[in-house]
Amino acid sequence: MTGGAGFIGSNFVHHLIRTTDTEVTVLDKLTYAASRESLADLPTDRVDLVVGDIVDGTLVDKLVSEHDAVVHFAAESHNDNSLTEPGPFIQTNIVGTFQILEACRRHDTRLHHISTDEVYGDLELDDPQRFTEATSYNPSSPYSAAKAGSDHLVRAWVRSFGVPATISNCSNNYGPWQHVEKFIPRQITNVIDGDRPKVYGTGANVRDWIHAEDHSSAVWLILQEGRIGETYLIGADGERNNLEVVGRILEHFGRGADDFDLVTDRAGHDLRYAIDSTKLRTELGWAPTFDRFEEGLARTIEWYQAHEQWWRPHKEATEAFYAAKGQ
Repeated sequence: MTGGAGFIGSNFVHHLIRTTDTEVTVLDKLTYAASRESLADLPTDRVDLVVGDIVDGTLVDKLVSEHDAVVHFAAESHNDNSLTEPGPFIQTNIVGTFQILEACRRHDTRLHHISTDEVYGDLELDDPQRFTEATSYNPSSPYSAAKAGSDHLVRAWVRSFGVPATISNCSNNYGPWQHVEKFIPRQITNVIDGDRPKVYGTGANVRDWIHAEDHSSAVWLILQEGRIGETYLIGADGERNNLEVVGRILEHFGRGADDFDLVTDRAGHDLRYAIDSTKLRTELGWAPTFDRFEEGLARTIEWYQAHEQWWRPHKEATEAFYAAKGQ
């Protein structure tokens, strides 16, 4: 699997080791958002970490030739970074996916491609509709545009070359091992430090939150039972606006509901995401374990409290980055 030392990828590796007898090779570039620590407590006879770049076609081909399936998590994924420096998003998300597809084509290897609901753009707050597999693509940032491009490549390689691939588009993940630049970890660690959470704009933006463990179980099910060429949307009916999320975090710590700051909004900030996962649930029988966002959030807060030694080295630089933009 690619990107297995990052946030969602490492959660998937932990899920596989805990629930299956699978052996996993992780290919990861170990950028700032990945860490060896996320895989450190896993058995070395079942998890092998290869440090490398998915843009390296020779390396990718060698690894794909030695395995019976590829799960492609690797991506540049932080919207703010894509607005500052979009180049790496094109290289990793599009060129890297091309290299994965070509290797899978040469070796007729099963592929599952991980994507995002952000490829669909956004919805109005009062729109009764949610994203489905039939929703038209309408990306609004370099990140989501690059992911949309990678999805189109996968579909083209399935149709043109018969690559045995599936795609999943997931809503916003939260849980262990997520970098403190992301919304939920940033707010949790701010409160741990005695600071006030920082909320973009008016805080009305809505995200459809899913715990990384539930994302992992869905991906494994799709890899095992999903129909080749199909796309499945993964969501846990976790729509919350940013003010609600911050309010839950403050409540957990016994802080006042208004103990936060509104800061400069992100450019092109999508208003609302909402996933309709009916196809996944009815066709494959999937259901989330954390069907209550509040329970998953509480466990996530406890994880960050217990793993300060992991996120602390990244916190100061992250806050300096945002402070320079008034955020």
